[in-house]
Amino acid sequence: MQDSPVNFSEKLTVNGKIIAIAELNAAKSLNALSLPMILLLIEQLNIWQSNDAIAVVILKGAGEKAFCAGGDVVSLYQHLKAETFPINDEKILASKAVDFFQHEYQLDQLIHGYKKPILAWADGYVMGGGVGLMAGASHRVSTERTLMAMPEVTIGLYPDVGASWFLNKMPNNIGLFLGITGAMFNGVDAKVLGLADYLINSGQFDEIQKKLLSVDWQIEQQNHQILDNVLVEYGIEAEMQPESLIVKHQNVIAELVKSDNIGEIYQRITNAELTNNAEHSTDITWLQKAQQKIINGSPLSVAIIYLQLKRSKEYSLKQCFDSELNLSLRCCQQNEFSEGVRALLVDKDKSPQWLYKNIADIDNKFIEWFFKPLYLNT
Repeated sequence: MQDSPVNFSEKLTVNGKIIAIAELNAAKSLNALSLPMILLLIEQLNIWQSNDAIAVVILKGAGEKAFCAGGDVVSLYQHLKAETFPINDEKILASKAVDFFQHEYQLDQLIHGYKKPILAWADGYVMGGGVGLMAGASHRVSTERTLMAMPEVTIGLYPDVGASWFLNKMPNNIGLFLGITGAMFNGVDAKVLGLADYLINSGQFDEIQKKLLSVDWQIEQQNHQILDNVLVEYGIEAEMQPESLIVKHQNVIAELVKSDNIGEIYQRITNAELTNNAEHSTDITWLQKAQQKIINGSPLSVAIIYLQLKRSKEYSLKQCFDSELNLSLRCCQQNEFSEGVRALLVDKDKSPQWLYKNIADIDNKFIEWFFKPLYLNT
């Protein structure tokens, strides 16, 4: 019998309530979020939400490497690769892309609005679609091993899964910088940036689960506070926490993205002289990696990311997801996204042939096309 892409289990607590666990079960692909996973999660989360016996839901990833390293874009690429680009509106609206993105965003919004407490155990790699799963949970745990990023610029896409909402809430334009560079950050940064509520040692999961089974659970509203009380006890002391990758760079980041023109920001980041020296070698290396990612990434994606974040600043959560669904489908209509996935994840030659070599060459009318509404029944 083939393993299920998501393992669901229920554990009885001392007072008869239940701790429900959903474990993404694709460790070999770093728990990449596939459509079958998404559909199973939507169904089971709805069942658990209507069950009064369920006190807490835990969302975690199988294996020791990742919570979820992103959406299963390779399957989407396999579906789109035989098409002739650009794909017309009628074809894209009848494609697997609609099914995938519509259900992925439905799952993310279900988590954002879930009435019962959801503990997202975001240990290891948390990328793209994995950040989307974590972001809406009521109790978000990062660990000393957490490595996060919204790296879509490297595959000709843009940060979706609600990133229009959470990147815009980060201070000092850090969200814009992370979006256009795809820079990686750690569990401490996740807490600083509002993507995690607790920083807990990765080895404590079994102990926490054991503790949750011994708790006297009550009704939903009280259970949120009860879970918080448990998790706070396990937080890593400040002096034992890993060093933040973001905080010490925030002034440099603010300077790099200080402009109302994405062309200027792009040139400033890609042309910045970041030289190593003995005193600041670690700091510079992190910035250099961010710089290299935007250099290697899609200039078209950079332009789209900037405009999406700018336009969605005052959006509600639902408006963010609605706009992302439209934009994601538009990205699937052009070859940029497929080419990025091919180069980075399929053929792995790391030599994508982007539509544009430089952001200055992109016609504003073409960028605006990506934001033109599709007539989608949502």
